[in-house]
Order: sequence, then C-alpha cells, then structure tokens
Amino acid sequence: MEWFNVGKIVNTHGVRGEIKVLPITDFEQERFAKGKELYISQETSNDKEKVTVKNVRSHKQFVLLMLEEISSLNEAEKWKGGMIYVPEADLQELDEGEYYYHEIIGCQVYSEEEELLGEVFEILSPGANDVWVVKPLEGKKDIMIPYIDDVVKKVDTVHKKITVHLMEGLLP
Repeated sequence: MEWFNVGKIVNTHGVRGEIKVLPITDFEQERFAKGKELYISQETSNDKEKVTVKNVRSHKQFVLLMLEEISSLNEAEKWKGGMIYVPEADLQELDEGEYYYHEIIGCQVYSEEEELLGEVFEILSPGANDVWVVKPLEGKKDIMIPYIDDVVKKVDTVHKKITVHLMEGLLP
C-alpha cells in the first residue's frame, strides 16, 4: 500500500494530549475533519498507527488535533517529530490542471527553451495561488514559480517534467 504524507507533528499543545500539526496537504479541512481516520508514525519509525480525529481547530499556520487514542500530554509527547499519513485510497480525483503536492515535488523544471532550471522541492500556499519552490542546479538562490497560467505552460507528472515561461523578474 502506498502512503501519502499530509502533515508533520511539530509539538504538543496544552495538557489534554492535543498535537500541533504542520499540514502538508492542499485539502486541509477534508484531511483533518472530525471522525477522519489517519495514520501516524513516530520520528524514528516507519510503523504506522491508526488514529481517529476527535476534534480539530486551526491555530496560525498549524492544525491542532485531538485524537481518540491520545488523551494526555505524556501520550502526545512520543509523537513529536512524527508524521501523519493517509492511504492512496483516500486520494480524490482532481480536475484537469490540479495536482497533488507529491505529484509536483521532485519534478524537474525547464524553461521554454529546454534549459533545466532545477527541481521542485517545496510548495507554498501564500494566498491566491500556490508557489512552487525550485532548487537550482548550482548554488544559486531558490526560484519561486507561481502556479499561474502565464508562467506554468506544461506539467507532465508521469515524466516529472514542468515547462515554464520565464517572465521578467522570475529568476533571482
């Protein structure tokens, strides 16, 4: 079975076993909804434990989760640094032009002139559109690619290749 990382447990919150999660998903409200089954693993292990969301709330850029299986600060502590996963079966069909983060991260980015610019290693969601962060081949500054039609011309997730139009000011 293939697993998809949807969050990192960065800390505990309060004394009742709440965990603070940095979401790594574009469907935050669906992924962490009350009653949703998730799988968590400790930082030092690949073993996954099934858990159920008891309560959820947002806090700054984090999601605070109460899980049925964790009821104290001590129980929550062991999950710090761990990851939250969903199985492949939980992924929904996307519309044309929409992609899961795991499909974009790791793609090679090319200019329209076929010049390799680098590889997508992170996706930011600052507002109206996502921004794909590209690690350049040489030790230059990261390239920020806004996911808009004027810039992203072609996405081939099968071959992990993205073609972009280099608008003025796009390269650092």
